[in-house]
Amino acid sequence: MTQAQSQIQAARDAGAQDYDPVDFGFAQDKFQQAQVAMSNGKYAQAADLADESRADATLARTKALLGQARGQIQSKTDANRQLRAQNDEAQSENDQHYQQQKAQLAAQMAAMQQADNGQDNGQDNGNGQDSGGNPASSSTTPAPATSSAPLPQQAPMQQDMPAPSSSVLNGAPAQPQQQPQPGQGFQPTPDSGQQNQGGQP
Repeated sequence: MTQAQSQIQAARDAGAQDYDPVDFGFAQDKFQQAQVAMSNGKYAQAADLADESRADATLARTKALLGQARGQIQSKTDANRQLRAQNDEAQSENDQHYQQQKAQLAAQMAAMQQADNGQDNGQDNGNGQDSGGNPASSSTTPAPATSSAPLPQQAPMQQDMPAPSSSVLNGAPAQPQQQPQPGQGFQPTPDSGQQNQGGQP
């Protein structure tokens, strides 16, 4: 009877009324029956009922302890799940923040590159205007115009005068030389025999 009563108290302390109320109720009922049999002098029946009450109380206590362990495991599981959800949310926020910073950095780099390209184009345009506006620096200087007019023809060189004949040199009157007509050239001088025949009457 004393052991049955101790097990019932241990089961109550473990929370058997909440985790295993059926077995805990059996343990209490049998303990009461054992007390009634003891009072009626039925000691053997009382001893059997007391053993059954102790077994039910032990079972109820075990189930209560198991229920507590399960509750603790469940609470830890829930806590872990909550922490995991918080961790995932924080990771998502970090990823979003990283993507935003990456996009801002890319925009800044693109703006700087466009500004550099604009400066380079401005310098190139300025250099092109300087080289185009200065005639001295132009590589396409026009060559001096060459005259296509024909050169004047040289006049024909005059031939040497023929030497006078011997009759002229001997004192015969010189016959006036006929001037050459333009385009006919010089006429040959008559020889001395012809001049003599023409001078005789």
